[in-house]
Amino acid sequence: MEPPDAMKSPSKYLLCFLLMPCCLIAAAQKTEHVMDWKTDATLNTYLLQQVHDQYAARQVAFQKALRSPADAAAYSAHIRQRFRVLLGKMPERSPLNATITGRIQREGYHIEKIVYESFPHHHVTANLYVPEGKGPFAAALLFCGHEDQSKATESYQKTAILFAKNGFVVFVIDPISQSERYQLVGSDGQLLTRGGTTEHTLLNEAANLLGGSAPADELWDNVRGLDYLVTRPEVDTARIGCLGNSGGAMQTIYFAAFDPRIKVMAPCSYLATRERTLELGGPADGCAQIPGEGAAGLELDDFLMAAAPAPLLVLAGRYDFIDYTGVVTAFGELKKFYTTLGRPAQVELFTYEDGHGISQPKREAAVTWFRRWLYKDPRPVHEGVLASLTVQDLQVTPKGQVSASYPDEVSLTQRNLKAFDELAAARQNFQRHYPEKKESIIRRLLSLDDTTKTVRVELTGTNTRNSINYQRMILRRGTQMPLPALLLLPAGAPNKLIIWLPGQGKNKLLDSTAILQGYLASGAAVLTADLRGLGETEDRAEFNDPKYYNREYRNDLLALHTGRNIVGQRTADIKTLFDLVAADARLSNLPVDVYASGGAAVPALHAACLWRRINHWTLQLPLRSYREVFERPTAKDWYMNIVPGVLNYYDLPDLVQMAGANKITLQ
Repeated sequence: MEPPDAMKSPSKYLLCFLLMPCCLIAAAQKTEHVMDWKTDATLNTYLLQQVHDQYAARQVAFQKALRSPADAAAYSAHIRQRFRVLLGKMPERSPLNATITGRIQREGYHIEKIVYESFPHHHVTANLYVPEGKGPFAAALLFCGHEDQSKATESYQKTAILFAKNGFVVFVIDPISQSERYQLVGSDGQLLTRGGTTEHTLLNEAANLLGGSAPADELWDNVRGLDYLVTRPEVDTARIGCLGNSGGAMQTIYFAAFDPRIKVMAPCSYLATRERTLELGGPADGCAQIPGEGAAGLELDDFLMAAAPAPLLVLAGRYDFIDYTGVVTAFGELKKFYTTLGRPAQVELFTYEDGHGISQPKREAAVTWFRRWLYKDPRPVHEGVLASLTVQDLQVTPKGQVSASYPDEVSLTQRNLKAFDELAAARQNFQRHYPEKKESIIRRLLSLDDTTKTVRVELTGTNTRNSINYQRMILRRGTQMPLPALLLLPAGAPNKLIIWLPGQGKNKLLDSTAILQGYLASGAAVLTADLRGLGETEDRAEFNDPKYYNREYRNDLLALHTGRNIVGQRTADIKTLFDLVAADARLSNLPVDVYASGGAAVPALHAACLWRRINHWTLQLPLRSYREVFERPTAKDWYMNIVPGVLNYYDLPDLVQMAGANKITLQ
């Protein structure tokens, strides 16, 4: 009997299934769930369990650090070392080419408009507040939160003014993607995204592929800002501190662990516990976390311990959306750590009965703290009436944006694309000269566990749909997340196995009656499954803020936090399916074809390089090369395909060649 068209031209038939709604009747069908619990929470619950396990191990290490000053000092050093590894390769220092573009005289101080280059042709805008009188003065770096106005935000202006009126040079730096430093802009100068947190998140995707991150980019801008600050004759370079609010506090926390020139710190409205925050609210935007922090056992207060015993004031609002229980927990650890070092008086918590932001009481507390340690003056500081300026008054660049003001401006998107191209030689060299290392490198990048564990099959019943019978099963493997799957068998002994991994979930295939009937009639068995986070375990939309442009944002970022990216986790799910097949006498000797689309496709391409038994792979890839992430940075749903540092070794076309181009059809 002649096989149906599906068997003669599988790739053509696959394209029909993937792209033609007429092939599907999903809207009229009941969703089929294999697992009988609230499955949309399964992946998030699994990932949070990994987070808790990692921080439980971190807690053991922290308790050991409290045994003696020497143990505490060793703990600090280990934090700094792990942080440097997470940051990846930082840029080389280059000429700052700093320019003063304007000056505003105010009562008791003046403001200078500064622009400098953190790397060649990448401009950073800032305001420098200089007190009247004879220096050198103590100084403070003020890092801005996510307000679009950044350095011109009223509360930041008043913070800088209060510091300046109390004898501090203050450098207020615009972060990337805010104020005059938007990176994703069109040829007409219009912003391509909805705001700074979106930009941070999208820029972080590309940076992760290169082994970097948006936090590392912000950190480098700030390091170079300090490099500029210490060149000023008004500044006493031995007396410099840093502070920031909200996202600026996150910058402060990272900066404390990186730059030993900082002598005093005051993060406001951010410090809590990473573990509790991830559980309560999920990951924040792309400038607030670095892949692998959980795997490295780094809590937020650890970064501050790396700078201990430098005097530290934690500023908090009791009614902030930042979890106050987490604030108290983090501060409690800091107090114990400083006490172990013999400096309990050098860490304090100031809480005010308000919410998010550096309000007047917090500003006063910060300046009082800085004067106490940098001027040996413990007297309380009171603010009084402070007059702020407009955004236009404080504008540094002639056109209000570095992209429009400097013809030679190199945005982060341009730098990242250039880095992608420059790494092409390294990727080619890896492909040519390290064939024996390819599989081990892939396994390492995907954090695959090579330990063989038996796949346990839990049968949950046989159903009939559109006259097609199928067996429901839950696949369990060690401590891995359970995998829901369906097995369809032909009337006689099967002569072939089709493994379907639809990005939209197995129900899309189950509703395609003609496809399934064609396979079964030809004697093929069909195995389909929802890889974790797809199909019945897909996360609910309300838990994924649309501003992040990623429909599974919280789980993808949680996976990155734990050091086990979602590509690798889904690749492990595919291996579970292969091991199921190998253990089933009905299937183990059959030729196997695999079809994968959407969020299953990039994991399937990786799997093709690791397990060679498969006869053919037909993949509908959401991107053909990681270069698309750099060329189309505002596209949606890139995080599900991100493997940190991958471009130092291979791109997706390289995987096709490694697997064997004759074995792969790309749709």
